[in-house]
Amino acid sequence: MAGILAWFWNERFWLPHNVTWADLKNTDESTFPQAEDLYLACPLAFCVFMIRLVFERFIARPCALALKIQANGPQKAQPNAILEKVFTAITKHPDEKRLEGLSKQLDWDVRTIQRWFRQRRNQEKPSTLTRFCESMWRFTFYLYIFTYGVRYLKKTPWLWNTRECWYNYPYQALTVDLHYYYILELSFYLSLLFSQFTDIRRKDFLLMFMHHVATISLITFSYVNNMARVGTLVMCLHDAADVLLEAAKMANYAKCQRLCNVLFIMFGLVFISSRLGIYPVWILNSTLFESWEIVGPYPSWWVFNTLLVLLQALHTFWSYLIVKIACRAISRGKAGKWNPLHVSKDDRSDIESSSDEDEVPPPAQKNHTNGTNGAHGTNGYLSTSPCHDEH
Repeated sequence: MAGILAWFWNERFWLPHNVTWADLKNTDESTFPQAEDLYLACPLAFCVFMIRLVFERFIARPCALALKIQANGPQKAQPNAILEKVFTAITKHPDEKRLEGLSKQLDWDVRTIQRWFRQRRNQEKPSTLTRFCESMWRFTFYLYIFTYGVRYLKKTPWLWNTRECWYNYPYQALTVDLHYYYILELSFYLSLLFSQFTDIRRKDFLLMFMHHVATISLITFSYVNNMARVGTLVMCLHDAADVLLEAAKMANYAKCQRLCNVLFIMFGLVFISSRLGIYPVWILNSTLFESWEIVGPYPSWWVFNTLLVLLQALHTFWSYLIVKIACRAISRGKAGKWNPLHVSKDDRSDIESSSDEDEVPPPAQKNHTNGTNGAHGTNGYLSTSPCHDEH
């Protein structure tokens, strides 16, 4: 184990030439980021998660009910042992051949079986009230941390001159405010990672899991090798658009359509301008060129910049999706009001809209001895799917 740790913390990977970990030990005169500082984020992540539960129960939920957001979820599918077994053990999206086989076995028409699977899938999705509470929690946190980041960075020289991120690097002292900023951001994303295993499992579980892991890795990486100054710029820049996105989702859940549209437009403008404009011109220029000129490259420098460039590629892809969503919404809204977020259905939580034929009650079933439960079909759950974010 000692050999593995020595290999992992190799100074020639993490630090510039002629710098050792001993040079960055804390002294009475100065304090530097230490890897063990990040251990504090684990218990704090649990505290953040508990605060979230209290917030959603006693603040967000009353707000949602005051806005007349209903707590009930989609209509439940009628109990049926055969279909339930297929759903849980085989597939949640049966193909045409399987549907025809089930139709003969149950003496149900295919549309009724399709409706049953749609309703059963919807049962596993959170209600609009639950999604509103989640968005309100994230909105509150993003608003707080973004406000804190702006107030903190206004007092720092590297906000106005990014070359300050690299002067005297890596011998840059760790301040209390910077440490708090990093630990709180890391704790929040750790809590999101943890909550994925306690919340209702969603379709993009793996994608969001990888997103949270990548974010946590970047925060941890930049702290350990003391690239915290440029790290604060990256965090603050990304939090700006997230505030507007969560606000737009809340407005949509509350059926405030005009406000939702305005907030989505603001989100799109801020997202594209910050991540396709400010991020590459301001941050990547500093990490790639200014740091090369002042500090020079070394192994972890290449890794850090590779991650930041990959992040820029994701920004480009997400910006394309936002533009595509807006164009679709405008096209659909030519004959009336438009909903930009409705076009971008989030598979994590949107209720699947029923087709027109779902309005027709299914025919009565014949009594059989094949193990079916219940005597009658049910109507499909009719809803307009709530809007969510594009990523």
